[in-house]
Amino acid sequence: MNILKLLKPKAVIAYIYDDCTVRQAIEKMRNHGFTAVPVINRKGEYVKTLAEGDFLYFMLDKGIMDIKGLEHYSVGQITRRVRNDPVYIYSTIEDLILLSMNQNFVPVIDDRNIFIGIVTRKDILQYCYNTIKENSAFAAAEKAADNSPVALQSEGY
Repeated sequence: MNILKLLKPKAVIAYIYDDCTVRQAIEKMRNHGFTAVPVINRKGEYVKTLAEGDFLYFMLDKGIMDIKGLEHYSVGQITRRVRNDPVYIYSTIEDLILLSMNQNFVPVIDDRNIFIGIVTRKDILQYCYNTIKENSAFAAAEKAADNSPVALQSEGY
């Protein structure tokens, strides 16, 4: 299966640039209701994914107590605690499944490391569920066909 079928393109998702302020990033995440967001540079290359905890640890480490203090720092200065690896556009569904066990979404990049979108864990699980359901229905149909009177007669029963 081609992972493009599961891709949410960059044009329809929220992301932040590594040179925006920490305050801008937090406000964008809050407005969209996200717990993590991809970070790209101005060339469009995927840099990292930052989660709520990364922002919290940054504030604690810097001793920042209010939102105004975050205006003096860029997102590029935040260290990520958890690695959120991307996949290439030609990766397999198996690659997505493995990464989605530890990530809410999987960033997707092209051969030039340009960020093109994400695949969410929800979409991966939906794909797996649909595949299992289709395979179960196919197996049930095959079994029913094998046990039909016509099939049994042709086997000499």
